[in-house]
Amino acid sequence: MQGGGRGRGYVGGNFGGGRGGGGHQSTRSVPPGFQPNFVPGQNYGNASQPSASTPQPTSKKKKGMPPPPMHTMTETKTANTKTTNTPPPKKKNLPPPPIHTLSVNDTQSQSTKKKSLPPPPMHESDLRSASRSAPRPSSRSAAPPPAPAAKLLDPNLFSPPSFGAGRPIRILHVAEKPSIASSIASALSESSSDYRQEKMCMPTHTFTTTSLKFHPSPNASKTEHVVTSVAGHVYNVDFPSSFQSWDTTAPEELFSAPTVKKAQKGSLVRHLQTSFKGCDFLVLWMDCDREGENINFEVLTALSISSDDAWSRVYRARFSAVAASDILKAYGSLVKPDQLQALSVDARQELDLKVGCAFSRFQTRYFQGRYADLDSSVISYGPCQTPTLGFVAQRHLEIEMFKPEPYWALDMGLLKGGRMSRALWKYGRSFNKGKAEEIARDSRRQVPSVAADGSEVMVDNVAVVTVVAKRQVKQGRPVPLNTVGFLKACSKGLGIGPHSALQTAERLYLSGYLSYPRTESTAYPKSFDVRYYLEQQASSPHWGAYVRGLLASGFQPGRGGYDAGDHPPITPMRGSGGELSGDMWRVYELV
Repeated sequence: MQGGGRGRGYVGGNFGGGRGGGGHQSTRSVPPGFQPNFVPGQNYGNASQPSASTPQPTSKKKKGMPPPPMHTMTETKTANTKTTNTPPPKKKNLPPPPIHTLSVNDTQSQSTKKKSLPPPPMHESDLRSASRSAPRPSSRSAAPPPAPAAKLLDPNLFSPPSFGAGRPIRILHVAEKPSIASSIASALSESSSDYRQEKMCMPTHTFTTTSLKFHPSPNASKTEHVVTSVAGHVYNVDFPSSFQSWDTTAPEELFSAPTVKKAQKGSLVRHLQTSFKGCDFLVLWMDCDREGENINFEVLTALSISSDDAWSRVYRARFSAVAASDILKAYGSLVKPDQLQALSVDARQELDLKVGCAFSRFQTRYFQGRYADLDSSVISYGPCQTPTLGFVAQRHLEIEMFKPEPYWALDMGLLKGGRMSRALWKYGRSFNKGKAEEIARDSRRQVPSVAADGSEVMVDNVAVVTVVAKRQVKQGRPVPLNTVGFLKACSKGLGIGPHSALQTAERLYLSGYLSYPRTESTAYPKSFDVRYYLEQQASSPHWGAYVRGLLASGFQPGRGGYDAGDHPPITPMRGSGGELSGDMWRVYELV
């Protein structure tokens, strides 16, 4: 018999992420089940100013402060939204502003507030009363004009093949990261004798090729290449300055406020413009996902490319690995950037900004002064961050409230012909100790038996097999890994957390060992050259013999899975001759 406890244990982990997503860092949680009412039109800025008739509590820990104009902080590069929720600076010797005018908590003493008891819910009548008794922000004479619709560019507009015939052409290649730009330059300049690298705002590689033809201009006499990169998104999304004050802009006004894009680094925009001077073509090498397409069009914005003539000479390379063969294949099959995917990211960025800023301002105003130990001046909200915080808080509560309960299980060993077999109890486990002990005693009790001479003897209990059932189990081949499956396999099989696993996979991708690790696909497209990538593993000292057998006898790619169309599943791109070690090798071997 074995003792144990039932219930779910704690499972740790990290949340992995990409460039997309939004939200701000949360610093304080909300009491479970507490949902403040939000009334559109309520002036949460000026309604928080103290009135002459409202008694003010005293506080040694934190003095109240009126909300001065907000300063700007950047949340993350990857979210591509610039939030405007920096708190008003704390000022001394000012009475704390009341949150509403109908709560008895406003007159509580400091000793009472230190208990951090949850306040009574703010009802809709409270907010409306506060709205009528408090001055409104200065109203704007008219709603802000809607942003002009983006000009849709023709995805089928290509430059004529005769462009640049008989003369040299110059191409600007822009990658998403400096390391990818270096891999592109290395692959394209193999036959070049004038390769050079310059240290500018971003590393820039220049070289000339004659034998490597550029298919949009096949009759050019030679091709001059300029290869550089950005560092993620080029622009941030933000509100105009007229909407950044917490005093004059109510939270609900932010939902209809206009937005503007601001360059993250003016020097990067100038670098792109300088590198593009004298170029005939632009080739974009961003990641093949929605965020990558959005960065493509941010580069076009920086270069002021909007005319049909300039757009006809803009191309995009689609690749999933940075091996030289994959780069050359992408260079020979260029396509047009997808503007609709880029616009979808613009919409997501604007929603992240407006939802995050509006609710952050609202709940910061609502909770300030209601808890004595609330030392955070901004209680932020994010469309991704806040639901995730809810999952974490719920799991924490489950762990805190968990009470283990003992149980008992029976595990019987059967010995016959020198072989030991295990018999598992069909009930699995029992929370009735007496029942489990009784069955265990019965199984060990000696029973009467007849000896060879006819006498009766006591022998050990014998197990009798009454039914034999056979079944055939077919184990299917493993499904190729997408990002979620890869992270689960690393966590379960290698004990590597999601954050570290994804970082390791990205290093392997940048080194040319793996394909792009951020993918939703679990099936290979029909165009994927499985034989070529098997040949890369044929000389492996670990599984080379098996691969050579597959190549000799034939192979059939799996038919299951899902092809999302962005990238193939995570796949080894080239063999390893023993140069990988540590987690790099463990992750590569797993894939």
